[in-house]
Amino acid sequence: MQGIRESGTVVAKNIQRILSEISSLHTELLTVTLDKHQPEDVLVNRQLTFDNQVIIVIDDVAMSGKTLLYAMKPFLNHHPKKIQTLVLVERSHKAFPVKPDYVGLSIATTLQEHIYVEASGDTITGAYLV
Repeated sequence: MQGIRESGTVVAKNIQRILSEISSLHTELLTVTLDKHQPEDVLVNRQLTFDNQVIIVIDDVAMSGKTLLYAMKPFLNHHPKKIQTLVLVERSHKAFPVKPDYVGLSIATTLQEHIYVEASGDTITGAYLV
């Protein structure tokens, strides 16, 4: 599992915890760091082999699909078995061909509205439409 830095990583940690409680599935949690406005350099906090692995890229909010698309960049030089995406909140303003595979809540918003996800430590404390 790969959490996109900040709130995406908090969501990923919670998903990983829940999976460990209900399954014997082994997961590795990595953090993807990128500048959402200039996403040329995409970094993963440690290197592993991703060949024949299932990768789930996790973020807090998906709007245009741009962040999820660029977050996949470090894994494309490998041969993963599958790459999937998971978001806490999905907005319906796609500009890139990425549709999350797993969605907590899908909400229709205007382009002027924003969704803020708040986290305290490893807990998501709220998601607000502003």
